[in-house]
Amino acid sequence: FHKPFLGPSSVHCAMLTFVAAPLSAHAVAPLAPVRWPAPRQREGRGLCWRRSSGLSVGVTSAAVAVAVKARVRRRATKGDEIKFATSNESKAVSTAPPVSLQQWAQGTAERLPALAQLSGSVVVIKYGGAAMVESPERTMRDVAALAAMGLKPVLVHGGGPEINSWLAKVGIEPKFVRGLRVTDADTMEVVAMVLMGKVNKGIVATMGAAGVSAVGLSGVDGGLLQAKKVDDEELGFVGEVTGVREDLLLTALEEGFVPVVATVAADDEGNFLNVNADIAAAAIARALEADEFVLMTDVPGILRDVKDPGSLISEVDETGAEQLIEEGVVAGGMIPKVTCCLRAIKDGVQATHIIDGRRPHAILEELFSTGSDKQGTTIRRS
Repeated sequence: FHKPFLGPSSVHCAMLTFVAAPLSAHAVAPLAPVRWPAPRQREGRGLCWRRSSGLSVGVTSAAVAVAVKARVRRRATKGDEIKFATSNESKAVSTAPPVSLQQWAQGTAERLPALAQLSGSVVVIKYGGAAMVESPERTMRDVAALAAMGLKPVLVHGGGPEINSWLAKVGIEPKFVRGLRVTDADTMEVVAMVLMGKVNKGIVATMGAAGVSAVGLSGVDGGLLQAKKVDDEELGFVGEVTGVREDLLLTALEEGFVPVVATVAADDEGNFLNVNADIAAAAIARALEADEFVLMTDVPGILRDVKDPGSLISEVDETGAEQLIEEGVVAGGMIPKVTCCLRAIKDGVQATHIIDGRRPHAILEELFSTGSDKQGTTIRRS
């Protein structure tokens, strides 16, 4: 077990590390998949888990059961839609001394109220950026831990790094207009194969190895994402979400599955459309009226000064976020992300989070921490 987070509050977060300890960078022996039972509230005894096949399952056993095979991966090339960290900026898994049993017990006790409050909550997570390139299994472990702890995660993913890698393999040069990817017919074929095939099923397989039943979907399946071509013809087969069939996702959640959604949709004529993952995830969060919406990015969150990581704004309400855009504090690529969050809140989502996907266990840290312990930016209702 390792201390998971930077800063003085590692003891408080010890429970999260125990649940999702970092994977070995090379070889981890796979364990037999475990079907995690739904949590229940036992009168006078708080949150617990039922026995499954003679095995007493709890928060601690999630850490033991979560393991996947490490693979040799081809390094993805940089894409315009992904802001890659430099080697100096990238945060590796901590090699701090082990957390003692006493520290773990203290962290567990202090985090149980937050866990109990979130149990049963729908959490939509947009997965992308450098988190898909460096230690992707770590994010899968965190999502598996959420499911094991009684939350209902929905994972929505892009795949820019993989797309660029496969475009290079087939000899297609990526094209961009005003910083936006042009998706011509040839590019769309690659996008569809990579997102709906390799990336989506790879995530599902990794989560299955972590003991969680996941189901891979795309926006095409059952018309999950209804979309039309954007007005800008130069962009080609790029889609704008016009509707979401939330009943498909709710059915999967009710049956105990974690939906994993690839952001490819189809128009009324059956043409594939490439949909921005941030926008698709926000639309899904709105349709589900999710309790939490998490955007994984390659930055710590909203910074008052982009050159000063210490200027992180930990929490802001809708009005404050809109004011930050007007003042120019939120600028460039952060504007569409904050706009997605604001629209999600206006349409029923309780809270949104912008986190650094490069941080070990950033999802768990953000959802279960409070106050100064948070390392991302939370945008809440005014």
